[in-house]
Amino acid sequence: MHVRTRWPWISLLLGAAVALNPIGLDFLHSAFFAGEQLARNIAQPVVLIALAVMVLAVMLEWLVRSFLVKRRARGAS
Repeated sequence: MHVRTRWPWISLLLGAAVALNPIGLDFLHSAFFAGEQLARNIAQPVVLIALAVMVLAVMLEWLVRSFLVKRRARGAS
C-alpha cells in the first residue's frame, strides 16, 4: 500500500543539500557574516533569490501533491 502525503519532502531535501554542503555554507557565511561589506552586498541578493526560488518550488510541490491526493481520494487514476 502506498501512502501519499502532501509534505513537499523532495524540494526540502534538495534545498537542504544545496545549503548544507561546504560551498553552500561558505556562501551563506559570506552573505551574512563576512567582514567585508562588498562580499555581503554581492552574496545577500543571490542567497535571497535562491531562497525565494526554493520557497516557490516547495509551494509548487505541495500544490501538486495536494491535487494528486485529492484526485486519488475521488477514485480517479
